[in-house]
Amino acid sequence: MSEKRRIVVTSALPYANGDIHLGHLVEYVQTDFWVRFQKMRGNECVYVCADDTHGTPVMIRARAEGITPEELIARSHAAHLKDFTDFEVAFDNYYTTNSPENKELSERIFSAAEKAGYISAKSSPQLYCEKCGMFLPDRYVKGTCPKCGAEGQYGDSCDHCGATYGAEELGNPVCTTCGGTPSVKDSEHLYFELEPQHAYLEKWIPGHTTSDISNKLLEWFKEPLRGWCISRDAPYFGFEIPGHPGKFFYVWVDAPIGYIASLSNWCAAHDEKLEDWWNNPDAELYHFIGKDIIRFHCLFWPGMLHSAGFKTPTKVFVHGFLTVNGEKMSKSKGTFVNARTYLDHLPASALRYYYACKLGGTTDDMDLNLQDFVTRVNSDMVGKITNLASRGAQMLNKNLEGRLGTLDEEGRKLVEFARSRAEAIAANYEARRFSQVPVEVTRIADAANEYFDRREPWKTVKLPDGAEATRTTLTTILNVFRIIAIYLRPILPSYADKVAALFGESPYVWDDIAKTVENGTIGAYSYLATRIDAKQVEAMVEKAKVKPAESGEVAHESRASKNKAKSTGHESRTTDHEPPLKPEIAFADFEKLDLRVGVVRSCEIVPKSSKLLKFELDAGALGTRTIFSGIRGAYPDPASLVGKEVVFVANLAPRKMSVGVSEGMILYAGEPGVSGGVLTPFASAGAGTPAT
Repeated sequence: MSEKRRIVVTSALPYANGDIHLGHLVEYVQTDFWVRFQKMRGNECVYVCADDTHGTPVMIRARAEGITPEELIARSHAAHLKDFTDFEVAFDNYYTTNSPENKELSERIFSAAEKAGYISAKSSPQLYCEKCGMFLPDRYVKGTCPKCGAEGQYGDSCDHCGATYGAEELGNPVCTTCGGTPSVKDSEHLYFELEPQHAYLEKWIPGHTTSDISNKLLEWFKEPLRGWCISRDAPYFGFEIPGHPGKFFYVWVDAPIGYIASLSNWCAAHDEKLEDWWNNPDAELYHFIGKDIIRFHCLFWPGMLHSAGFKTPTKVFVHGFLTVNGEKMSKSKGTFVNARTYLDHLPASALRYYYACKLGGTTDDMDLNLQDFVTRVNSDMVGKITNLASRGAQMLNKNLEGRLGTLDEEGRKLVEFARSRAEAIAANYEARRFSQVPVEVTRIADAANEYFDRREPWKTVKLPDGAEATRTTLTTILNVFRIIAIYLRPILPSYADKVAALFGESPYVWDDIAKTVENGTIGAYSYLATRIDAKQVEAMVEKAKVKPAESGEVAHESRASKNKAKSTGHESRTTDHEPPLKPEIAFADFEKLDLRVGVVRSCEIVPKSSKLLKFELDAGALGTRTIFSGIRGAYPDPASLVGKEVVFVANLAPRKMSVGVSEGMILYAGEPGVSGGVLTPFASAGAGTPAT
């Protein structure tokens, strides 16, 4: 194993003015997978996070409930931490941005940036309430949307049409505190200037993000970078800016600094020094975030850190949004499910396993198909994997005193097959291709189940001289299952710990894969997983349903939610990119497709692309075809496709892409990195033959 690494990992901070939901968990669960894997490999890895607590919405809600903001965020912190803990998300430190460490670090970073000349002051128009004697934050004013004319909209975005605007653009504005009519006045605000770091950031972005993210961000570099407003007027729940009375840090300034503050708090509790972790040249810093907040994490954040002499992230890992049943999460449909609602009906391990099956390390959106969720968990996690332990351990305890024997030659080969996948699985964890781990594990489980069924231990155990043959079979099965449990421990930690207890072992580390367990006694079998009943899912959905009148849900629910979240400084994890249903086609339209069989002559990864593979097909009489296909997530080793016959659309018009011209379409069944694969003919038909 390589030299031990020192790693700091963060997830985006959940906002204190809301509950944790299944969309949030896409991020925290996958971060937890990666952190647990790093720790199993023996690396020093610290996972820090915190509640994002500042901003006007917290202040307004606390006032409405008759409590202080501090009381509100303390209550939220406890609820969030319980949800995360019950989903087995194991932070090393879960803190708060409303902390003395964060205040000191925010002031320190700001002062360094100001001293270096990155802070400027500019006047900008704002609404001012004469009666209240204050400038009005976005959420302290309502009026008519300047875009669509909807009434009763807040001063930052419209819940009806999704437009964003300045509060001074509202029609018929009203102060939500006193009901008075505000006027427009200029207010001086502080700006963090990015243009002086234009060259630095233009070079930094490609080295610290994936190509699709960097390409998007670099579009802004074709012109001078605009300054970022980092101040807000009182009243505001947050930190006052040093040297600027009455001005407060905008929530997106101190929120990411909360990563460092949480790490600082952890260091103080563990007799460590912050500089040995965050600013250590040998340490690695990784952020897991959603694609809705890349601007803050990949532009403003490295700019702030660089201006203050702090180390910038090693990599920013970006994931997509969550959809449910192919659609945006919806409160009225019961698919906008809070973490606690899920836990009241279903086990956390089932969702962790299913998310692992769907996460491919890309920015693609991820769909939670509830029917597939039930099927996948019952078929693979319970039916194929857990069933090995259930049958093997219970039979050994019931009939053979729970005592393991030794492996025979066939059993040793099966165990070595399971063990041989260790580095491939480790590489998938490291690259965040989590969906490939269940694929690998299921292949091992299939081989073990085939061995079990062929050896028929339920029959041999009844034979007069069949005890030792049966013991050998069960010893093999349980050794294979033990290796599977080690592979799955980052995904199913408590599950794997129960397996370790079954064998009388300590919680597993990666090196435990090399050990073979023979001639010992196992403990009592403890149930590891149970099948999910579709009625449990139906009950959860029914519980999650909220009537539109109660939820304020409108046609643009997710977009409105997202825009509202933007104003709070923590953007939504749900998607506003609902895939539209394509128009129906007649069968005659389908008949226009010329489906042919081609033989893959070569298949290679397209540089600077996280999704594309370049295929060279032998299409028989049609000649050679070059086709680019976005299925890299399903085939991390594209060379494995060489020589295979695949079905492709031969009469698709050539498409000019930035990487070349694509002369067709490879047909694929399933989702990249999850299940299925390229379509192959039922029988060898020869290159160029119509795939009828």
